[in-house]
Amino acid sequence: MNEMNQQKNLSMSDYLYVLVKWQRFLIINLLIVVAVTTLIAFLLIKEYKATTTIMIPPEMQSNLGGLTNLLGGKSSIAALGSKLLGTSSASEDVILGIMNSRTARTKVINEFGLMKYYDVDDGNIDKALKAFKSDFSTTSNEYGMIEVSVIHEDPKIAADEANFFIRLADSLNIIYNTEHARSNRLFLEKRYLQNREDLKKAEEELYAFQKKYRIVAVPEQLEVAVKAAAEIEALLIKKEMEAYLMEGQYGKNSPQYQGVATEVTLLKKKVQELKNSSEIGLGSNIFFPFKQMPELAIQYLRSYREVQIQQSILEFVMPMYEQAKVEEQKSIPSVIVVDKAVPPQLKNSPKRVVIIIGFSLLALFMLIPFIFIGEKAMRREAFDNPLQERMTHFIQSIRKLYKLK
Repeated sequence: MNEMNQQKNLSMSDYLYVLVKWQRFLIINLLIVVAVTTLIAFLLIKEYKATTTIMIPPEMQSNLGGLTNLLGGKSSIAALGSKLLGTSSASEDVILGIMNSRTARTKVINEFGLMKYYDVDDGNIDKALKAFKSDFSTTSNEYGMIEVSVIHEDPKIAADEANFFIRLADSLNIIYNTEHARSNRLFLEKRYLQNREDLKKAEEELYAFQKKYRIVAVPEQLEVAVKAAAEIEALLIKKEMEAYLMEGQYGKNSPQYQGVATEVTLLKKKVQELKNSSEIGLGSNIFFPFKQMPELAIQYLRSYREVQIQQSILEFVMPMYEQAKVEEQKSIPSVIVVDKAVPPQLKNSPKRVVIIIGFSLLALFMLIPFIFIGEKAMRREAFDNPLQERMTHFIQSIRKLYKLK
């Protein structure tokens, strides 16, 4: 109870008194920690960080608008077809993905012999990749550019690695874009050639139909045929009326009636040929039987429609096919180097001052609690267990060693 009351009555001066009492112990140990930490910090190998900055060029609006015009793309379908293929430009995510890929990092490790640098003797590439991961970083800065940093003991190698990463990412991106464009080109080429065959077949079928029935355009010829048939039937009615009048005036056996009756018979025959005969179109490029008119019209419309469909597909596919051929041949750089990496003159690590101050503060935070625990142990008059007794003897040994009062 008396001990608890004493603890409650302790003031700031009491704590300061304890620290002053143990100041020799505190200062000596802090000096030892600072000396050892300083020695270790200066023995650590220096590492240098080289950084290069790149930017993604603005997307080029090469949707082949001019090519579409040259190819005769007079409708929005052709323009739409060229836009669907797009351009093989890079994006920030793509470039970052390529540089952080296993393929890119493995190429860098093999190019600069980093297996030996990271002491990987068993040829395990995964160990080298894991070690290299901490020495390589890619970030996007506030200006929308990409910064690539590499850490190495040799400043020149660090700069060479960073620059090599940029060239590698650019070349891999071009290769991937070329492969993608090649796949597009092969697919579109197959579809384009198929479309040409389909269009040729449709045109030949329409030509065969027109040649067989001597039809050029069903709607126009139908209009002419109907108009001609209407005129013939109107003339027939007129002649029938004349025959009726001639019969009443001159009689059936009169020459006047017989002449008109002959005309009526011929006109009726011609009307019947127009309606039913299948041979009427053999001697004319305009007339064809009304009886076959619905069937011929539907056949013509189907053949004509197929030609128009294949023509529309051709207008859609051909610009895309031409675009794919251009994209396959492109090798335009996908990144622009803003700041090339140069061998750094200032080390990146170890940060000796930070290490020394950090370990010194850590030692201070450990020593102060130990001092108060030791002071409490020295004031203990009775022991509750053997551990407390051992602790008190240990503190007494320390006091003698450091010659504390």
